[in-house]
Amino acid sequence: MLDTDSLVVHLRNSIREQHLQQKCESLRTSRRKGGDRGGEGGGGRGGRDEEGPESEDSTDSIHDTVTKKLLLQHNMLLSLPFEITRFSSLVSLDLSNNNLTHVNDFLLQLPDLQALYLQNNNLADDGLPKELHTLTKLRELNLSGNKLTRVLPQLCEVVGLRYLYLGGNEITEILPEIKALQSLQVLHLGGNLLETVPDELGELHQLAALILCDNRLRSLPRVISNLTRLRSLLLHKNNLCCLPVCIVKLRGLAELSLRDNPLVTRFVNSCAREIMYNTPSLLELAARVIKLKKLPYTSEDLPRNLVHYLSSGQRCVNPKCKGMYFTSCVEHIKFVDFCGMYRLPLMHYLCSSRCSSKTPDYYRALSESDSEEDEPAARMKRVLLG
Repeated sequence: MLDTDSLVVHLRNSIREQHLQQKCESLRTSRRKGGDRGGEGGGGRGGRDEEGPESEDSTDSIHDTVTKKLLLQHNMLLSLPFEITRFSSLVSLDLSNNNLTHVNDFLLQLPDLQALYLQNNNLADDGLPKELHTLTKLRELNLSGNKLTRVLPQLCEVVGLRYLYLGGNEITEILPEIKALQSLQVLHLGGNLLETVPDELGELHQLAALILCDNRLRSLPRVISNLTRLRSLLLHKNNLCCLPVCIVKLRGLAELSLRDNPLVTRFVNSCAREIMYNTPSLLELAARVIKLKKLPYTSEDLPRNLVHYLSSGQRCVNPKCKGMYFTSCVEHIKFVDFCGMYRLPLMHYLCSSRCSSKTPDYYRALSESDSEEDEPAARMKRVLLG
C-alpha cells in the first residue's frame, strides 16, 4: 500500500524507465538503419554518452505514451499526484478503495480516458471537477461507496457515458438533467436514500439495466414503460406497495427483483386510503372533449404549451371505457394473477371515479394463459418467481 508521496516517486520512476526503454529502442533502430554508416553513427552515440544521465528536472516534461491502464486501487491516497497527467495515453484509471476526498481538475488532462473507477473513497458533492464533460471519451464511471447526496449536475453533462455506478452513497435526489445521458445503458443507484425518481428517467431509451434496490421508494413513475430496451430492473428492499400498470409492457425484461417489498394486502389497503382524486380543471375538461370528439387543431391554432398539453393525454386502462385523462385521474390498485401462480398488486389509472375497474384485457390474457408456449406470460413467470 502506498501513500501519495510514495506513489509520486513510484510514478516518476516508472515514467523514467519507460522513457529510457524508448530511448534505447530508438538507438537500436538508428543502428539498424545506419547499416554501413555505423562508424558515423558510433560518433553520434559517443557524443550523447558524454552528456551523462538525465537529471530529475529534465524528465519532468516527459510523458508516458505507452501505458493504457493504471491500477492504483487499495492504497492510502489522500489526493491525486499530478504525475498521473504524464500518462497521457491512459484509457483506464482505477483509484478505487483509497481515501480520496477530492479529484483534482488536472485529471481532465487525460483526453483518452474511457473508464474511471473511484468507488469506495470519501468523495462528497464538491469532490469532482466541474468540467467533467471535457472527458469526451469517458464511457464508464464508478462512484459507488462514496458520500454523494445527489446525482451531480456535471455527471449529467458527460453525454457519452454508458455505464454509471452510484450505488452505496447517500443520494436523495436525481436531477431532471439526467435525461441528457442518452447513451446510458447501465444506471446503478442501489443502496441510497431515494424516495422518488423523476419522470425524466423514462427518457433514457438505451437503458438496459436499472438498479434501484435498497432505497426508500414507495412507487415508480408510469414512464418506466418507455424503457423498451430494459432487460434488468432491480427493485428489492424498498417500500413498494404496488407497481405501475405499465410494467407489464416491458416485454424485453429478463430480470425483475421485488423481494423485501411490502407487496401485500394490508399495505395496499393503507395506500388506497391515501389515494385522492383531484377534480378536473376546466383546462383538462376542455382537452378531454377535444380528444374524445377528435376536434382538429394545428400548432398555428393554439399556443405551444396547449399543443404540448394535448399531446400528453393518456387513455383510461378500462377496456370498456373510451375516456382520457391528463393530470386528473383515479389511481386504482388491483391484484393481477400472472400465470395462475403469482399475484402482484399493480397500479392502474382510470379517467374518473365512476369508471368501472374491470381488469384490462391484456392483464386477463396474461392471467388466463396456462400455456408454456405463451412467451410473454412464461417470461414474466420466470422474472417474478425466479
